[in-house]
Amino acid sequence: MGRLCEMTGVISELITYPIKGCAGVALSESVLARAGLVHDRGFMVVDTHGKFRSQRRDPRLALIRPRVDAGGARLTLRAPGFQDLDVAVDLDSPRRAVELFGRSHEGIDQGESAAEWLSSVLGTASRLVRVPPEHVRVVGGRTPGTSGYADSSPVHAISRASLDELNRRRHGPPIPMSRFRPNIVIDGWDEPHLEDRADRIVVGNAELAYAKLAIRCAVTLVDQRRGGKAGPEPLHTLAAYRRAAAGGVAFGAKFSVLRPGKLAVGDAFTVTAWTDSQLDEPQRS
Repeated sequence: MGRLCEMTGVISELITYPIKGCAGVALSESVLARAGLVHDRGFMVVDTHGKFRSQRRDPRLALIRPRVDAGGARLTLRAPGFQDLDVAVDLDSPRRAVELFGRSHEGIDQGESAAEWLSSVLGTASRLVRVPPEHVRVVGGRTPGTSGYADSSPVHAISRASLDELNRRRHGPPIPMSRFRPNIVIDGWDEPHLEDRADRIVVGNAELAYAKLAIRCAVTLVDQRRGGKAGPEPLHTLAAYRRAAAGGVAFGAKFSVLRPGKLAVGDAFTVTAWTDSQLDEPQRS
């Protein structure tokens, strides 16, 4: 493909994930802060030693549907077959050590009721922590940023054209977008994977900058509706045409926040500058 000019898509979905690894919450509009969409990965489930839980090993996390009230003062936990639990968010208790991808951070434990509820749903001893207000975590990439408890960069975006291309290449029922857990879904692009090369984006009254490809893991194998592993897809198909130059298979891209602002479904997603892809030359089919 030749030199790209300014290109505009549209936000078709906005999703925040208040508790890392748990179900997302669809939004019609949201504040975008330096660390991402409001409340995104502001909470995390940990084991008794403070190590984070992930759908990689605990796929039942997908069954937990959290809601944070507008002011961020109360969190509601829901899961099929369990009574809802309303939690007053604690920002004042002593900080405790938590571990995320081998690195030490701090969290504020949200108490015994939340711990007992999560342990019952997941079938293993668990606790809930919140990012402290003073939390500062720098995450890398071509444009470094900051993040709460997200895996890496604060914003994860995927185009609908990219998902359509994946499903075109494989057999069987379509893979839903929920398997990839994006924050922003972009519609209106004819060509797939343009997000790989989107260096600067104006969206709403905010601005994003490219950080890195989204390298996919076993979380994509989890059926987000039933909280269980669903087989080798989509990783099997992605491995045939989405190999990242640095290793792994990629789908979607991560972005840092250059200018905070407000976003809404229907807002233009305008790429104003482009960068080189970090993907190996794709195989054609």
